[in-house]
Amino acid sequence: MRGVRTLLPRTRRGRRVLQVALACGLLAALGAPANAESRDISRDTLPANDGWAAADGGTTGGSSADDAHVFTVRNRAELVRALDGGSATPKIIKVAGTIDANTDDAGKRLDCDDYAIDGYGLKKYLAAYDPRTWGSAKPAGPQEEARQASAAKQAERVELAVGSNTTIVGLGDSAVLKGASLQVRNADNVIVRNLELRDAYDCFPVWQPNTGGLGDWKTAYDTLWLRGATHVWIDHVTASDKGHPDEDEPTYFGRNYLRHDGLLDITNASDLVTVSWSRFADHDKAMLIGNGDTATGDRGKLRVTLHHNEFESVVQRAPRVRFGQVHLYNNRYVVPADAHDYRYSIGVSTESAVHAENNAFTTPGHIEVADLVKSWNGTALHQSGTLFNGFPVDLLAIYNAYNSGSERDLTADVGWTPALHGTVDSAAKADRDVARGAGAGRIR
Repeated sequence: MRGVRTLLPRTRRGRRVLQVALACGLLAALGAPANAESRDISRDTLPANDGWAAADGGTTGGSSADDAHVFTVRNRAELVRALDGGSATPKIIKVAGTIDANTDDAGKRLDCDDYAIDGYGLKKYLAAYDPRTWGSAKPAGPQEEARQASAAKQAERVELAVGSNTTIVGLGDSAVLKGASLQVRNADNVIVRNLELRDAYDCFPVWQPNTGGLGDWKTAYDTLWLRGATHVWIDHVTASDKGHPDEDEPTYFGRNYLRHDGLLDITNASDLVTVSWSRFADHDKAMLIGNGDTATGDRGKLRVTLHHNEFESVVQRAPRVRFGQVHLYNNRYVVPADAHDYRYSIGVSTESAVHAENNAFTTPGHIEVADLVKSWNGTALHQSGTLFNGFPVDLLAIYNAYNSGSERDLTADVGWTPALHGTVDSAAKADRDVARGAGAGRIR
């Protein structure tokens, strides 16, 4: 304290100068943080009771990392070195600025032509597998083999493995990871915070003739994919297709030539996950929890909490759930006025147990309350406190009434009651708070 006191001015003018310096955030010159934005969040751990990721010992990420395993990364090469092949060594990775995964080891930008090998070409691929001549068989032969080889070449650059005991945080309010697919596979204890994840763009989608009866294009990369992952906290993340929206892509074989898969998929018996204060935007299939109706190994897993997140301009899967016990509270959903391809928000699928409370939906007039939910072999949905365009509604009752005769009614008994959570605010308060506070660069 003596050292600090010697710095304090003794005159009225001096004290005024100090007040101005404080107001401008210049107290950092004294070694103290100027504001909340300068606070080092890299060793933060998940607060107690903050969703499913707080169970069974909680989630601490790389908070125990020694100084030798704290990295600030500014390009793909540095990020790859810091990730260390997905090792379990405790590590903290701080992302500074924008990192583009589609770059070579020297930092040169790579585009789809750089990955194409073995004679692959989109025009040749379309000519080879046109349903009018190829039929409904699965693509095979030289062009499909060339597509697979080209896709593998891109995957080597954009798929990034995240290992156990890892924290990845963005520095400041503008940290971006572009074009990457972060993959937490069979790893435990991972934190991803304050980071914009943008445009995991697949150069080589595959044609699947029999998907959905009409065929469809399937892409390879989720922006963030949890497979067999446990104890994961995702907080203040922004995920979107920014840069290459699928709606701007052409149509081939009567189907949109999709370039993106999920923004966040939680599959393959992943468990104990909390997703908070994040923003998912401008995308088709946002979030899948449970990847198949026959994946019975997911029973008892896929326990996920989603709170204070924003889903804006999302067509579907916000989320779609199979098997998991999912607590969905205080989230904000916004469907823009010009949206004509909206399908649903909450997907209730095989053996899912979604407990939804105090969520707010804002939609244009052509979207009805019943449109917010879709069921595939689902049996139950607990809901309470739902706000629809400013009015309280009974989402379950309206859904059942609207779909009576075409789908079986959903019951309100999902077989469990959430215990791990913070204060559950009203939907109206959450709507306001999330609009101001969700997404990267907004940790306070």
